[in-house]
Amino acid sequence: MKQNLRIAVLFTLVTTVIFGLIYPLAVTGLAQMLFPCQANGSLITKNGQVVGSQLLGQTFSSPGYFRSRPSNAGTGYDASQSGAFNYGPTNHQLVDRVKADVGKLRAENPASAIPVDLVTASASGLDPEISPAAAEFQIARVARERNMPEADVRSLVAKHTLGRQFGFLGEPRVRVLELNLDLDASHPKK
Repeated sequence: MKQNLRIAVLFTLVTTVIFGLIYPLAVTGLAQMLFPCQANGSLITKNGQVVGSQLLGQTFSSPGYFRSRPSNAGTGYDASQSGAFNYGPTNHQLVDRVKADVGKLRAENPASAIPVDLVTASASGLDPEISPAAAEFQIARVARERNMPEADVRSLVAKHTLGRQFGFLGEPRVRVLELNLDLDASHPKK
């Protein structure tokens, strides 16, 4: 009995040191050496100030900016409250929110079909990207608000459109924060 207890205690100590200390330090060290940007949150800086992350969406309410997908994370893009509400398609809260969003978007661009990602939240509620169709839907508004030709806005959208990962995974997407920062750099709001 004493021998079994000693082995159990030793095994617990050894595995705790290996998997609770050595392994996490090794993985963290490798991540810092091989992928320092990603390991530190893929932060985006402007004039030495952190303005966001490539990995997390944020709210843009001004009409001169491209808007992200709706967020269900806390009060909007709150990473500590990430996750979906899991409302079913007949849930009145979801239906009311989508109807309100559709009404706003319809008023903004009555002649165009509304892309689904402008009225639905992602599973995490933190999605930093929109579809090219969602960006295209917003081009007229952004161009009008910034007094710039739609062709210039469209070329900025194309510049920030990412293709499928490895050429076959996922869908094309547009990073909203980087696009808005580029808009501010090339055509500041007056």
